[in-house]
Amino acid sequence: MQLPYFYQKDIDVSKTQLVLSEETSKHCVQVLRMKEGEQLQLTNGIGNLLTAEIIAANKKNCIIKIIKTQSHQSQTKRISITISLLKNASRFEWFLEKATEIGVVEIIPIITKRTERQYFRFDRMNSILIAAMLQSQQTFLPILHEPILYNEIFKSLNFETKLIAHCEEDKKVDIKDIVTSNNTQILIGPEGDFTPDEIALALQHNYQPVSLGNTRLRAETAGIVAATLLVNH
Repeated sequence: MQLPYFYQKDIDVSKTQLVLSEETSKHCVQVLRMKEGEQLQLTNGIGNLLTAEIIAANKKNCIIKIIKTQSHQSQTKRISITISLLKNASRFEWFLEKATEIGVVEIIPIITKRTERQYFRFDRMNSILIAAMLQSQQTFLPILHEPILYNEIFKSLNFETKLIAHCEEDKKVDIKDIVTSNNTQILIGPEGDFTPDEIALALQHNYQPVSLGNTRLRAETAGIVAATLLVNH
Protein backbone atom coordinates (compact mmCIF):
# COMPACT_ATOMS: atom_id res chain seq x y z
CA MET A 1 0.00 0.00 0.00
CA GLN A 2 1.32 3.41 -0.99
CA LEU A 3 2.13 5.67 1.95
CA PRO A 4 0.51 9.14 2.14
CA TYR A 5 2.77 11.65 0.41
CA PHE A 6 3.35 15.20 1.69
CA TYR A 7 5.38 18.31 0.93
CA GLN A 8 7.16 20.56 3.37
CA LYS A 9 9.55 23.19 2.10
CA ASP A 10 11.89 23.46 5.07
CA ILE A 11 13.21 20.06 6.13
CA ASP A 12 16.37 19.51 8.13
CA VAL A 13 17.41 16.09 6.78
CA SER A 14 20.08 15.75 9.49
CA LYS A 15 17.48 15.40 12.26
CA THR A 16 15.90 12.17 13.45
CA GLN A 17 12.62 13.87 14.36
CA LEU A 18 10.63 16.65 12.71
CA VAL A 19 7.58 18.73 13.50
CA LEU A 20 5.25 19.00 10.54
CA SER A 21 3.83 22.36 9.57
CA GLU A 22 0.38 23.19 10.89
CA GLU A 23 -1.13 22.71 7.42
CA THR A 24 0.46 19.29 6.92
CA SER A 25 -0.30 18.27 10.50
CA LYS A 26 -3.97 19.11 10.00
CA HIS A 27 -4.08 17.14 6.75
CA CYS A 28 -2.45 14.11 8.41
CA VAL A 29 -4.36 14.04 11.67
CA GLN A 30 -7.68 15.76 11.03
CA VAL A 31 -8.33 14.99 7.36
CA LEU A 32 -6.70 11.58 6.92
CA ARG A 33 -7.15 10.64 10.61
CA MET A 34 -3.63 9.27 10.84
CA LYS A 35 -2.47 8.05 14.26
CA GLU A 36 0.73 7.29 16.15
CA GLY A 37 2.63 4.42 14.55
CA GLU A 38 1.40 5.11 11.01
CA GLN A 39 3.93 5.96 8.33
CA LEU A 40 4.11 8.65 5.67
CA GLN A 41 6.48 10.07 3.07
CA LEU A 42 7.65 13.68 2.98
CA THR A 43 9.52 15.62 0.30
CA ASN A 44 11.00 19.13 0.31
CA GLY A 45 10.67 19.55 -3.46
CA ILE A 46 14.43 19.67 -4.04
CA GLY A 47 15.16 15.96 -4.22
CA ASN A 48 14.87 14.68 -0.65
CA LEU A 49 12.33 12.01 0.25
CA LEU A 50 11.80 10.95 3.87
CA THR A 51 9.92 7.92 5.14
CA ALA A 52 8.70 8.64 8.65
CA GLU A 53 6.50 7.38 11.47
CA ILE A 54 4.08 9.53 13.46
CA ILE A 55 5.01 9.60 17.15
CA ALA A 56 2.69 12.42 18.26
CA ALA A 57 -0.53 12.87 16.26
CA ASN A 58 -1.29 16.50 17.04
CA LYS A 59 -3.36 18.35 14.44
CA LYS A 60 -1.31 21.54 14.87
CA ASN A 61 2.21 20.21 15.32
CA CYS A 62 2.41 16.55 14.43
CA ILE A 63 5.79 15.00 15.32
CA ILE A 64 7.38 12.37 13.12
CA LYS A 65 10.39 10.06 13.50
CA ILE A 66 12.57 9.65 10.42
CA ILE A 67 12.97 6.03 9.36
CA LYS A 68 14.65 6.44 5.98
CA THR A 69 16.13 9.31 3.96
CA GLN A 70 16.60 9.25 0.19
CA SER A 71 18.27 11.88 -1.99
CA HIS A 72 17.27 11.89 -5.65
CA GLN A 73 19.37 13.42 -8.39
CA SER A 74 17.88 16.33 -10.33
CA GLN A 75 17.04 15.88 -13.97
CA THR A 76 19.92 16.48 -16.34
CA LYS A 77 17.57 18.33 -18.69
CA ARG A 78 16.48 21.85 -17.79
CA ILE A 79 13.31 22.27 -19.84
CA SER A 80 11.85 25.74 -19.43
CA ILE A 81 8.39 26.51 -20.81
CA THR A 82 7.98 30.25 -21.23
CA ILE A 83 4.28 30.77 -21.87
CA SER A 84 1.87 33.68 -21.99
CA LEU A 85 -0.74 34.11 -19.30
CA LEU A 86 -4.14 33.10 -20.67
CA LYS A 87 -7.52 34.80 -20.64
CA ASN A 88 -9.07 31.74 -19.03
CA ALA A 89 -7.18 31.24 -15.76
CA SER A 90 -8.40 27.65 -15.37
CA ARG A 91 -6.71 26.71 -18.65
CA PHE A 92 -3.43 28.15 -17.42
CA GLU A 93 -3.82 26.23 -14.16
CA TRP A 94 -4.45 23.05 -16.17
CA PHE A 95 -1.21 23.68 -18.05
CA LEU A 96 0.71 24.10 -14.78
CA GLU A 97 -0.66 20.84 -13.42
CA LYS A 98 0.13 18.78 -16.50
CA ALA A 99 3.55 20.36 -17.09
CA THR A 100 4.50 19.40 -13.53
CA GLU A 101 3.32 15.83 -14.01
CA ILE A 102 5.37 15.58 -17.22
CA GLY A 103 8.54 16.76 -15.49
CA VAL A 104 9.10 20.34 -16.65
CA VAL A 105 11.80 21.97 -14.52
CA GLU A 106 10.89 25.64 -14.95
CA ILE A 107 7.82 27.67 -15.94
CA ILE A 108 8.08 31.35 -16.85
CA PRO A 109 4.76 33.18 -17.38
CA ILE A 110 5.05 36.10 -19.79
CA ILE A 111 2.96 39.10 -20.78
CA THR A 112 2.90 39.73 -24.52
CA LYS A 113 1.15 42.41 -26.57
CA ARG A 114 -1.86 40.12 -27.09
CA THR A 115 -1.99 38.72 -23.55
CA GLU A 116 -5.49 39.48 -22.27
CA ARG A 117 -5.16 38.39 -18.65
CA GLN A 118 -2.44 39.89 -16.48
CA TYR A 119 -3.67 39.03 -12.97
CA PHE A 120 -1.53 36.30 -11.43
CA ARG A 121 -1.87 34.77 -7.95
CA PHE A 122 1.55 33.25 -7.31
CA ASP A 123 0.54 31.38 -4.13
CA ARG A 124 -2.41 29.71 -5.85
CA MET A 125 -0.37 28.79 -8.93
CA ASN A 126 2.47 27.41 -6.83
CA SER A 127 0.00 25.34 -4.77
CA ILE A 128 -1.17 23.75 -8.03
CA LEU A 129 2.42 22.76 -8.80
CA ILE A 130 2.80 21.27 -5.31
CA ALA A 131 -0.42 19.25 -5.64
CA ALA A 132 0.66 17.96 -9.06
CA MET A 133 4.12 17.06 -7.74
CA LEU A 134 2.56 15.07 -4.89
CA GLN A 135 -0.02 13.41 -7.12
CA SER A 136 2.71 12.23 -9.50
CA GLN A 137 4.98 11.40 -6.53
CA GLN A 138 7.97 13.41 -7.63
CA THR A 139 10.60 14.95 -5.37
CA PHE A 140 11.36 18.07 -7.43
CA LEU A 141 9.02 21.06 -7.54
CA PRO A 142 9.22 23.07 -10.77
CA ILE A 143 10.57 26.60 -10.45
CA LEU A 144 7.71 29.03 -11.04
CA HIS A 145 8.60 32.64 -11.87
CA GLU A 146 6.52 35.74 -11.45
CA PRO A 147 5.20 36.97 -14.84
CA ILE A 148 7.60 39.10 -16.87
CA LEU A 149 7.12 41.31 -19.92
CA TYR A 150 7.96 39.65 -23.21
CA ASN A 151 10.85 42.00 -23.97
CA GLU A 152 12.46 41.17 -20.62
CA ILE A 153 12.97 37.54 -21.65
CA PHE A 154 15.97 38.41 -23.76
CA LYS A 155 17.83 40.43 -21.13
CA SER A 156 18.70 37.94 -18.42
CA LEU A 157 17.77 34.37 -19.31
CA ASN A 158 20.52 32.15 -20.66
CA PHE A 159 19.70 28.95 -22.55
CA GLU A 160 21.75 26.82 -24.92
CA THR A 161 18.75 25.83 -27.05
CA LYS A 162 16.20 28.58 -27.68
CA LEU A 163 12.94 27.81 -29.50
CA ILE A 164 9.77 29.67 -30.38
CA ALA A 165 6.46 28.13 -31.45
CA HIS A 166 4.15 30.42 -33.42
CA CYS A 167 1.37 30.19 -36.00
CA GLU A 168 2.82 32.33 -38.80
CA GLU A 169 3.47 30.61 -42.13
CA ASP A 170 7.23 30.90 -41.87
CA LYS A 171 9.89 28.26 -42.31
CA LYS A 172 9.96 26.06 -39.23
CA VAL A 173 11.63 22.87 -38.09
CA ASP A 174 9.58 20.05 -36.62
CA ILE A 175 10.31 20.10 -32.89
CA LYS A 176 10.91 16.33 -32.99
CA ASP A 177 13.85 16.96 -35.34
CA ILE A 178 15.53 19.53 -33.10
CA VAL A 179 18.82 18.56 -31.52
CA THR A 180 18.26 19.89 -28.01
CA SER A 181 20.70 20.54 -25.20
CA ASN A 182 20.33 19.98 -21.46
CA ASN A 183 19.30 23.63 -21.15
CA THR A 184 16.31 24.32 -23.43
CA GLN A 185 13.69 27.06 -23.50
CA ILE A 186 10.62 27.31 -25.70
CA LEU A 187 8.37 30.36 -26.08
CA ILE A 188 4.60 29.81 -26.32
CA GLY A 189 2.34 32.75 -27.14
CA PRO A 190 -1.19 33.74 -26.02
CA GLU A 191 -4.53 32.84 -27.61
CA GLY A 192 -3.93 35.33 -30.43
CA ASP A 193 -0.31 34.23 -30.96
CA PHE A 194 2.79 36.39 -30.92
CA THR A 195 2.78 39.55 -33.05
CA PRO A 196 5.08 39.65 -36.10
CA ASP A 197 7.30 42.12 -34.22
CA GLU A 198 7.58 39.74 -31.25
CA ILE A 199 8.51 36.87 -33.54
CA ALA A 200 11.09 39.04 -35.27
CA LEU A 201 12.58 40.03 -31.90
CA ALA A 202 12.97 36.37 -30.92
CA LEU A 203 14.65 35.59 -34.24
CA GLN A 204 17.06 38.48 -33.67
CA HIS A 205 18.06 36.76 -30.42
CA ASN A 206 18.67 33.45 -32.22
CA TYR A 207 15.47 31.66 -31.28
CA GLN A 208 14.64 28.89 -33.74
CA PRO A 209 11.04 28.65 -35.02
CA VAL A 210 9.55 25.19 -34.50
CA SER A 211 6.39 23.39 -35.49
CA LEU A 212 4.42 21.39 -32.92
CA GLY A 213 2.41 19.47 -35.52
CA ASN A 214 -0.04 19.87 -38.39
CA THR A 215 -2.95 21.34 -36.42
CA ARG A 216 -3.45 24.70 -34.76
CA LEU A 217 -3.29 24.18 -31.00
CA ARG A 218 -4.66 26.13 -28.07
CA ALA A 219 -1.88 27.91 -26.19
CA GLU A 220 -2.08 25.61 -23.17
CA THR A 221 -2.15 22.53 -25.40
CA ALA A 222 0.88 23.83 -27.28
CA GLY A 223 2.68 24.17 -23.97
CA ILE A 224 1.91 20.56 -23.02
CA VAL A 225 2.85 19.17 -26.44
CA ALA A 226 6.15 21.07 -26.31
CA ALA A 227 6.81 19.90 -22.74
CA THR A 228 6.11 16.27 -23.59
CA LEU A 229 8.31 16.26 -26.68
CA LEU A 230 11.21 18.13 -25.06
CA VAL A 231 11.25 16.24 -21.75
CA ASN A 232 11.19 12.90 -23.57
CA HIS A 233 13.47 13.91 -26.45
